[in-house]
Amino acid sequence: MSKVINALNCKCPNCKDGKIFSVSGNILLLKIPKMNDRCQICDYKFEREVGFFFGAMFVSYALAAAEMMACMVVFWSLIDFSPLRVFLIIVVMAFLLSTFNFKLSRSIWIYLFYKDKV
Repeated sequence: MSKVINALNCKCPNCKDGKIFSVSGNILLLKIPKMNDRCQICDYKFEREVGFFFGAMFVSYALAAAEMMACMVVFWSLIDFSPLRVFLIIVVMAFLLSTFNFKLSRSIWIYLFYKDKV
């Protein structure tokens, strides 16, 4: 469970203290999150090879799809909004959660391929 919490908090998988991202980013200010190349504490290299984070796009897609389906269920089925209003809510939610998904998908991707040193 601690690995899940550390991945959600974007902590280094090696030392559990360092931060993966140096700048959090803000979609409203059009600032993209910036990743550290290495952990400031243990010097763990986050990008294992060139193109390593290509697979994180699929994780980001899955997160976005799950968020959109949850919005659809809540606002269409439970609250009974019109389809156009539900669509607009989904678009706004996808836009607002894009930086969160970017950070979380990369953190999950790093944790998927991290191997503990024995």
